[in-house]
Amino acid sequence: MAEPQAQDRTEIANRLRRVREHSLDLVAPLSAEDQSLQSMPEASPTKWHLAHTTWFFETLLLQAHCPGYRPVDGRYAKLFNSYYESLGPRHPRPLRGLLSRPTLAQVLAWRQSVDGALQRFIADAPGHTWQLAQPRLELGIQHEQQHQELICTDILHALAQNPLLPALHDGAEPAVAEAAEGWLARPGGMVDIGHAGSGFGFDNEMPRHRLHLQPYAIGRRLVTNAEFRAFIDDGGYRSPALWLSDGWAAVQAQGWQAPLYWLADGQVFGLHGVQPRQPQAPVRHLSLYEAAAYAEWAGARLPTEFEWEDAASAAPAMLAQLQGHVWQWTRSSYDPYPGFKPWAGAVGEYNGKFMVSQVVLSGSSAFTPVGHARLSYRNFFPPAARWQCSGLRLARDA
Repeated sequence: MAEPQAQDRTEIANRLRRVREHSLDLVAPLSAEDQSLQSMPEASPTKWHLAHTTWFFETLLLQAHCPGYRPVDGRYAKLFNSYYESLGPRHPRPLRGLLSRPTLAQVLAWRQSVDGALQRFIADAPGHTWQLAQPRLELGIQHEQQHQELICTDILHALAQNPLLPALHDGAEPAVAEAAEGWLARPGGMVDIGHAGSGFGFDNEMPRHRLHLQPYAIGRRLVTNAEFRAFIDDGGYRSPALWLSDGWAAVQAQGWQAPLYWLADGQVFGLHGVQPRQPQAPVRHLSLYEAAAYAEWAGARLPTEFEWEDAASAAPAMLAQLQGHVWQWTRSSYDPYPGFKPWAGAVGEYNGKFMVSQVVLSGSSAFTPVGHARLSYRNFFPPAARWQCSGLRLARDA
């Protein structure tokens, strides 16, 4: 058994190294000043993301499984704990942008130290310890990838507040190919939903269970910028009958007139700076309220998360733009599956305690690291969230 275990350790060590290096590659174009920005309470500075993911590995893996391991700086625990109440006090989330110390250089040095300790642990941990720690290490890798996406969405929001509208990346934004429209009819009936058990899955994707769906149809592609422009031109943001009550209140209170980052003269702001808006590209940066209002205007509705997963699992070749474009709002509240049990220990706070006042999004976005998403993935955000890379796919009753 020694040889398979050694191969497994080598594979996970290399994957960990690649993922941790990718975080640094993402932030390489940013200055130290950029990485300290916090543009709103819901977002976090880039530097904080780099530190928090390091804290996660140091606290939940190294301190838990390496006898005698001492944290690089015990004060960091309070600064970079996100929401783990069982692990002690936390710096207030809206004030993360005030953490000028530790400096970016100190955070990067901390990351390097923890990375070295992780590689030594993977190589040297006794077999029993390795068996206990491996699931936590895998969770840490997946957690880092989640924060890579948040790095992109949060810095985009921060850069959008700068009157210079600076670009993170040079050159034009990649063109999106046009996809054929139409509907895919599904018969409904009893379907299996949730993580199938092969490979990694978060606890909120389990247990896999059966439920009944009525016959339905789902859009073969995502709603485009051109289609959403037609909604705007037809008075979509001025028609209260199209909107959920809380959504109409948000439109009035916040003055929404278009998706977030849309500019005048057919332009849009993104990580490539100001670019021409591509009519055929999926519309991005919508709240649930905007997605639901558009669906109402179009004579359709949003799919449930179960319809989305059923169609994506049964007929992926018949649906375009399933992943890698935008997270797709569903009409499903983020609730526990029947028989859901959170993970044991502090990581039990990872998902379960947020199962209220949130809505499920399916798929993945252009900011999601390659290989991170699954068809059973349950992303979730409050219905008013717009700064995430979120759009929609229509559905309707058969």
